[in-house]
Amino acid sequence: MRLIIVESPTKAKTISHFLAKTDIVESSFGHVRDLPTKKLGVDINNNFEPEYEVPAKAKKVAAKLKSLVKKADEVILATDEDREGEAIAWHLQQLLKLPAKQKNRIVFHEITESAIKNALKTPRELDYNLINAQQARRILDRLVGYELSPFLWKKVAKNLSAGRVQSAAVRLIVEREREIEAFIKQEYWTISAHLQAHKEKFTAQLVKWQGKTLDKLAITNQKEAQKIKEQLLEANYNVQKITREKIIKIPPAPFTTSTLQQVANRWLGFSAKQTMVLAQQLYEGINLGPEEQVGLITYMRTDALDLSNEFIHQARAVIQNNFGSQFIAKTPRKFINKNKRAQEAHEAIRPTNPNRTPESVKKYLDPRQFRLYELIWQRALASQAAEAQIDHLSINIEADSAMFLATGQTITFPGYLSIYPEQTQEKILPHLTDKEPLKLLELTTDQHFTQPPARYSDAGLVKQLEKYGIGRPSTYAPIIATIEKRGYVIRDNYKRLEPTAIGKIVNDLLVKHFPNIVDYQFTASIENSLDDIARGEVAWSKIIADFYWPFHQHLEEKSQELSKKDIMPETPTNEVCDKCGAKMVIKIGRYGPFLACSAFPKCRNIKSMKSKSTPQELPEKYQHLAKKYANEVCDKCGAKMVIKIGRYGPFLACSAFPKCRNIKKIYTKKQQSTKTNKP
Repeated sequence: MRLIIVESPTKAKTISHFLAKTDIVESSFGHVRDLPTKKLGVDINNNFEPEYEVPAKAKKVAAKLKSLVKKADEVILATDEDREGEAIAWHLQQLLKLPAKQKNRIVFHEITESAIKNALKTPRELDYNLINAQQARRILDRLVGYELSPFLWKKVAKNLSAGRVQSAAVRLIVEREREIEAFIKQEYWTISAHLQAHKEKFTAQLVKWQGKTLDKLAITNQKEAQKIKEQLLEANYNVQKITREKIIKIPPAPFTTSTLQQVANRWLGFSAKQTMVLAQQLYEGINLGPEEQVGLITYMRTDALDLSNEFIHQARAVIQNNFGSQFIAKTPRKFINKNKRAQEAHEAIRPTNPNRTPESVKKYLDPRQFRLYELIWQRALASQAAEAQIDHLSINIEADSAMFLATGQTITFPGYLSIYPEQTQEKILPHLTDKEPLKLLELTTDQHFTQPPARYSDAGLVKQLEKYGIGRPSTYAPIIATIEKRGYVIRDNYKRLEPTAIGKIVNDLLVKHFPNIVDYQFTASIENSLDDIARGEVAWSKIIADFYWPFHQHLEEKSQELSKKDIMPETPTNEVCDKCGAKMVIKIGRYGPFLACSAFPKCRNIKSMKSKSTPQELPEKYQHLAKKYANEVCDKCGAKMVIKIGRYGPFLACSAFPKCRNIKKIYTKKQQSTKTNKP
């Protein structure tokens, strides 16, 4: 009997379809050993030696695996190919007392019959460099959390916790919020000329006035805008210059973990965590009928842009069969990874078989799985498709001492856009010639205000984490989930990340007194050191020692130096305690601000102060919709409808979500006109 151990039951079920009945595929259900929950579990005076134990939830599985190993002729460890998977394999080897130097470890990028059978032909020994890198990360995070969290309990509020990587992420969110709070709106106006030529109407924007090029904020008030408008009403409008430019648009690279999370968030509205859960399901295996269960995508934790030659060949054939030979890239396209530390041995995220079109597997997937698979399939195939060709047209229009500009674009050949429909919209202008006179239909003036930066969406935060080198593909989604769970951030009405009061306080404390913990460069340098461990270039214990001892000494100094009142000053109020008559003060607890009696500890009266997300305004181009739909009511449950922004623009959604999932499309003027004119 051959025993093959993986970490998830779905993965086990899928792999078992490809093997002989004498092979047994079992799941470890994740880690079978970990650091203890009730003590540090790291011997800091013995080279940071960790102490592992079998968690209570893993004991039943551990016993079953031990029993199966006794009956097995061969044991194969087939956990995921990254550091975490290698560590799980090592813990299994230790738990089951398997020979240390045995070639019993297999890895694969996809869960298909050919991939599994090829992997079984080439087993290797455990990679202790990867194991040490994972162990170093686990120990570092345990040391920071175990020492810094009690400090926060004493100085801020009970049951708080701090993490090495998560704290840097909270800092990003807090700093963005402070930018928003400090932002001062500036009013500005634009002037548009609505023109006609050959019975065709189009619009141009004022860009130059009395010899001066106008920047965005040049016209600051209505009076000034009206004055210019009046002078232009009697002007003669003529085409002054026509500029045509051919644009070749290259398809984007196939997905990495980071770009998948970003695009799935922007286009599909999925959080980073939702995206990774769905991707895991697609990777581990989907039942495509009574005889077939297979992984639909390759491994989803990767920063590589490479595609296998076999996939490129298959993808080009699919493009030819479905779209035509003119839609294939002239040569197989390879992408250069700007991330020097990317693991090029891995592949980008792609379908395991491009012949499995989204429509062909749709009936086997739930709606969210389908949408994510469709996105991955489209992006991977598009990477091997021909470039899109776009004609860009700029028309300069002279009106006495003013200059207007009209721009348009036409897609002359869609290329990859036929497969991966990015938001590239056509704007067609009439055919015009130099010096041609134009008819002015109307001049309009529009008021605008500059907009503060938006709060981070999951996509925006992941992009920043990657930019600063904070975390790695496997950690982006857990970082966001952790800071939400800890109450340091909440979601606003557009699902963006807003820091809570306690999140701001903890961040400010760490920035002021523990700057290394939240320093972007320092956090990135630790990640780079973990990469060095994974390549066998440095000892894991040295990296931990270099970090821990200065951190530990600094923490002891701050524990003596700081009192709770230094960090958490109370804010007086005019509210009177209804139990003893003393004044109430505002304090900050784990869940935000609350009212407490100033006579504490004699009087322990407290009152909640319900903290809601501070709404952010819609982007300026959608602000007119807020007034139009202000009183819109859900026709299914009667709750108020709110405006959301999705992949294809704004839409109305019920505010009672998730209890009510009613949505309505908002049509633009152009869409409304098309809808009305349909026969």
